[in-house]
Amino acid sequence: MENTLPKIRFGSEVLSDLERAMSLEWVMTNGLGGYASSNVLGINTRKYHGILVASFNPPVDRRVVLSKLDEQLLIDGEVYPLGANEFSHGIYPQGYKYLESFLRFPFPTFTYNTDKVRLRKTILVPHQKNATVVFYKISSPPKERITLQIYPLVNSRHFHAVIDKNKLGWSFVQRTSAQKTTLQIADPQSTLILSSCSGQYIEGGKWVEGMFFKIDSSQGNSCFDDCYVPGRFEIDLKPSGKTEFHVVAVVGKKVDNAKNVHFSICRELKDSNSFRQKELNRLTSLLTKFHDQHPNVVQENWLKCLILATDSFIVNRSTTNTKTVIAGYHWFEDWGRDSLISLPGLTLVTGRFTDAREILLTFKHYCSNGIIPNRFPDKAGKRPDYNTVDATLWHFNAVLQYLKYTGDFNFVKQKLWTTLQSVIDYHIQGTINNIHLDDDGLIMHGPQLTWMDAMIDNNPVTPREGKAVEIQALWYNALKIMELLATRFRHNDLAEKYRGIAEKAKKSFVEKFWNTQKKCLFDVINSEVKDASLRPNQIFAVSLDFSMLDEAEQTAIVSVVQEKLWATYGLKTLSADEPKYRGKYFGNWAERNYAYHNGTAWPWLIGPFVTAFLKVKNSDANYRRFAFENFLQPLFKEQMLCAGLGTLSEVFDGDLPYLPGGCISQAWSVAEPLRVYVEDVLFERPSFERDVLENFSSKETK
Repeated sequence: MENTLPKIRFGSEVLSDLERAMSLEWVMTNGLGGYASSNVLGINTRKYHGILVASFNPPVDRRVVLSKLDEQLLIDGEVYPLGANEFSHGIYPQGYKYLESFLRFPFPTFTYNTDKVRLRKTILVPHQKNATVVFYKISSPPKERITLQIYPLVNSRHFHAVIDKNKLGWSFVQRTSAQKTTLQIADPQSTLILSSCSGQYIEGGKWVEGMFFKIDSSQGNSCFDDCYVPGRFEIDLKPSGKTEFHVVAVVGKKVDNAKNVHFSICRELKDSNSFRQKELNRLTSLLTKFHDQHPNVVQENWLKCLILATDSFIVNRSTTNTKTVIAGYHWFEDWGRDSLISLPGLTLVTGRFTDAREILLTFKHYCSNGIIPNRFPDKAGKRPDYNTVDATLWHFNAVLQYLKYTGDFNFVKQKLWTTLQSVIDYHIQGTINNIHLDDDGLIMHGPQLTWMDAMIDNNPVTPREGKAVEIQALWYNALKIMELLATRFRHNDLAEKYRGIAEKAKKSFVEKFWNTQKKCLFDVINSEVKDASLRPNQIFAVSLDFSMLDEAEQTAIVSVVQEKLWATYGLKTLSADEPKYRGKYFGNWAERNYAYHNGTAWPWLIGPFVTAFLKVKNSDANYRRFAFENFLQPLFKEQMLCAGLGTLSEVFDGDLPYLPGGCISQAWSVAEPLRVYVEDVLFERPSFERDVLENFSSKETK
C-alpha cells in the first residue's frame, strides 16, 4: 500500500543547502485542528512550528505543547548531537549535518548517518487525537554499545505567542516513573504525558532560552522563545539487541483524558507495525475513494499529494459535532468564505459527501440575521465574526455544487431550505453591516466585507464599500439557485419572486458595471463613483453557473484578466498598470497587508479563471490541454515541492520569480485548482449536473 502514496524525498544535495532546506516545510494534521510541523532539517523557524500543536477546543484554541524532540547518540565515548536549533548567534547544535535524507510520505521521516550508525526518525500524528508518536529505528549498528538520549523541549503557549521564562507566573510540575513523565501545566490547566517503550526516563529540569524563529523575525513578529526541558529519555542499545522503539506524547485538558488517550495509544503500539499500518490504510483509502469517484483519472504524484492535502483541512468542530474546514496552516481558523469556496474541491470531487453535508450544516447552525460567519476566533468561547457579505452567498453556490454531485434534494429541502429562504429575505429587507437590496435589484453593503478585507491601523487597504462586482454575481447566482429549488419543490410563487428579482438585478448590472473603455467590468460602484481598478473579482461574473453577461462580454473579460492578471501560479489581485500595485509580498505586517490584495497572486483564483476560460472556449479539447499545460501544470509540478511540501501555499508574489508566501498550506489553494482540473480540464462532470439544471437553459449553465 505504501507504494501507492506520493513520493517526496530530499537527499544530502538539498539538505546541505541550508537556506533552501530551511524553506522546505511540512505539516501533518490530526483532524482536530492540531498538527505537527517543522522544516526538513527539524529546525523550527516559526512560532507555529512544533511536533505537538494541540487543539484544546477543536478546531481552535491551539497551543504549542511539545516544540520538538532533540536527540544525541553516545558511541564509544563520542557524542553525536542530532538536534539543531537556531539562536541569535547561530545554529547549535548542528545535527542537521548528519542528515542523509528526508522523506515526506507516508510520514515525515529523517534519516541521520554518523558513519558509525544510521538512525531513522519518523513522526506520526494519530488521527482524531491530540498526540504525537515518534518512531526510531537503528540500522547498521556498530559492535560496541551505543546510547540514544532524547530530550523533549516542552512548551505551553498559544501558537500566536512566545514564552519568556522570566515573565512566567507558573511552572511545570513533574511526576516521573521508569519510562514516563507526567507534566501538569497551569496555563491553560492541562496534562502532558511523555513516555518511551524502552530505556528509562531521567528527570532533569532546565530551560533552553532564546530560540530564534527566522521567518517570524523577517516579518517583524515576536521571534524569541524559551522551552523547558524536563529531563531525558535514555536508551542503551546493545549489539544485536532491539533496534526499534518509540516515544509517545499526549496532552489533554484533564488528567483522566490525557491518561485514557495515552493508555489507548500505548496499547495499540504493542504492535507498532499495525499502529502505523492503520494510519497508512487511512491515507490510502483517501486515494482509493478518489479513484472510485474518477476511475479513468491517472493518479500522478502531484495529484496524489493534492488528494491527501484535501484531508488536512477537514476537521471536527466540537461545539456542533460536525465537520468544518481549517482555512490554512498554520494560523487560520475555520472561515465561512474559505470553507464554502473550498467545499467542492475538498469534499465533492473527492467523494466525501457526508463531510460536505456536515460542513453545510455547520455554517447553517451559525447563520444569524441572514449572515454566515466570516471566521471563528481561535480563542475558545468567543462569538464568531459576522463581518462578511460574500460568505453567505457562497453558501448557495456550495449547495448547488453539492446537488450536482449527489442529486440529494431531500437533504436540501429538509435541512437547508428554510434557512436559505430566510437568508434571501434578510438581504431583501436589510441586515447587519448595511447589507440590503437596493432599488436597482443589486446588493449594497458596508466596507471591508468582501474577501479583499485587509486593514492597516483600522484603515481599509482596498475600500470596496457600495456594490462590489463579485457580490452582484454571487447574488444573481443565489437568486437563480433559489428559483431552481423553488421550482423543484413546487413553490411556483416563490420561483416567480426570485426570478423577478434576478431579472431586475441582471438588467441593472449590465447597465451599470460594463466598462466600455476597458471592455470589462468595474470593480466597485458606490453611488455615482465607479472604481475601474483592474482586479480579478469580475471573473466570477463568468465562472459561476448563472451569469448575467452575454457570450461576447464573458469572452472579453476572460481575455482582459488573462492578459493583465495572470502570474504563473495564480491571478494577481491588481494589474501592474495600477498605481497601487505591489508585486512583492514581504516585510512587516503593514507592508504585507498592503500587498495582500494589491498585486499579490492567489492560486485559488486559478479555479474560477480556468472555469471561465474553458466556458468561453466551449470546453474544446485543445483548449483544455492548453489550460492544463499553461495554467495548472506549473503550480502542480513546481510548487508542491516548495514551501509546504505536498500542498500549496496561500499566495505568491505578483512579480518574478513568483515566490510563495503566507500560509504554507491553504484550503482553497488546494481545493479550487483540484476542482477545476477534474471538472473542467479532464471534463469529469458531476453525475447529477444535467438533472439538477434541467429546468434552465444551457446559456445560463456551464
